[in-house]
Amino acid sequence: MEAVLPENKKIILFDGVCNLCNNAINFVIEHDKKDVFRFASLQSDLGRKMVSERNIDPEVLDSIILIEPGVAYYEKSTAALKIAKELSGGYSLLSYFSFLPDFIRDGVYNIVAANRYNWFGKKESCMIPTPELKAKFLD
Repeated sequence: MEAVLPENKKIILFDGVCNLCNNAINFVIEHDKKDVFRFASLQSDLGRKMVSERNIDPEVLDSIILIEPGVAYYEKSTAALKIAKELSGGYSLLSYFSFLPDFIRDGVYNIVAANRYNWFGKKESCMIPTPELKAKFLD
């Protein structure tokens, strides 16, 4: 069965077994007061399909991906900053770090991404959303 993508929603693809990534998704959900985002793990069929459609090699993928359907997709620090821009509270101010060159922002991002399992741990399987949050997940 083909997944139906919601209209007017941005999609965040994340590493479903990464503790840091799961905590980040929970943070986004908590601060997504305008209900902008929907979520899918990179390990899900939909996540793999969306990565493949964008010609991203899933074997070297260590990034969060933000997809604005019909517009563009973003990876690494650019994705994180675009997500932050939509969050309630002062978190939208983080988007001002976009002025830094990609190689600096992504350099820091790459260090955290390369060490995320060692520093924050890893789950055996993807998280299962609570019934209340299930509608926000696409897989």
